[in-house]
Amino acid sequence: MAEQSFEKALEELENIVLKLEEGGLKLNESLVLFEKGVKLARFMREELDKAERKIEILLKDEKGEIKAEKFETPPEKDGSSDKENDSGPDDNNTLPF
Repeated sequence: MAEQSFEKALEELENIVLKLEEGGLKLNESLVLFEKGVKLARFMREELDKAERKIEILLKDEKGEIKAEKFETPPEKDGSSDKENDSGPDDNNTLPF
């Protein structure tokens, strides 16, 4: 993955997930795709970590300290609150990591 970009890796990982979800693959084919997916996910995590370190460097103040700012996502356009519909950690949309 020497010349791999984050975006290309993401696209490839999405395709692997689709193939695995569709099923119909032989066990060995599934294992090969799964292994490739894990490698892609690790590569992407490393790229995100690098980007985070670069951002931290850019956010350092004149004393060399990082000034953290709270990040808030914009509210839903329909005005509904996620708090009302939150079914907790067992929700199907919640990832285990």
